[in-house]
Amino acid sequence: MKTRKLGATGVSVHTIGQGTWMMESDDHYEVVRAIRRGIDLGMNHIDTAEIYGNGRVEQLLAKALAGRREEVFLTSKVSPANASFKGTIAACEGSLKRLGTDHLDLYLLHWPSSYPLHDTIRAFEKLVADGKVNFYGVSNFDASALRDAVDIAGSNKLACNQVLYHLQERTIEHEVLPACKKLNISLVAYSPFGAGSFPSSRSHGGCVLKKIADFHGCSARQVALAFLTRRRNMFAIPKASYLEHVEENAGGGLLELTAEDIQNIEEAFPLGPWQSGVPVL
Repeated sequence: MKTRKLGATGVSVHTIGQGTWMMESDDHYEVVRAIRRGIDLGMNHIDTAEIYGNGRVEQLLAKALAGRREEVFLTSKVSPANASFKGTIAACEGSLKRLGTDHLDLYLLHWPSSYPLHDTIRAFEKLVADGKVNFYGVSNFDASALRDAVDIAGSNKLACNQVLYHLQERTIEHEVLPACKKLNISLVAYSPFGAGSFPSSRSHGGCVLKKIADFHGCSARQVALAFLTRRRNMFAIPKASYLEHVEENAGGGLLELTAEDIQNIEEAFPLGPWQSGVPVL
């Protein structure tokens, strides 16, 4: 099973984790089975957020993690609307209660807030000091905002930057990914299959993926995950609400693409002209 250290945390997690966005609408029994199966397969990084289902996803996760909390690297996120100093503390305590745990392994600011970032990071530091959070980071931060966060927090304090990244949306490779690498911050890709827009097998890109998949004896989605985590500071957190999906995702963390595979994928899904910023759903 392929694992890597997440940023400067020193903690190794599976390159392919488990996302939970919109799971409140899925069959809860199947969700619990899928998450627990993912843990069995070594997918120990599980990501959620207080805004997912207005807290219902965190409550659902509590059921999935019952008796298995110590096996996972658990991440949640504070909403920008709650990211004042006191608001961040209260939001974290709310997440801990819903998740049925006494600490988070990682706590992120979901996206830049109107509250001063200095106050949010000060709250993160207090949560770390109080043992309620082990590490902290950010999500949906562009390169400039990322540098500002490091200026406030200090070097090797931000574990990761979680961003939208999939084969048809590679904007972050222009500026955000190099900034993460330079600052020793891992990049975690959310919606790595494009939130319902995965390339059709009839498209040119889909045909390229299928050819590579056939060669390796795997699926096109596993090829996509291997590509999106091809660099050492890159991770992905695809959602899977059913056993077969989580098992397929786990296989993407075992696949090793060749240099030719990577070149063919890059040509089929071109990076495009330089862009700054970070896309969001």
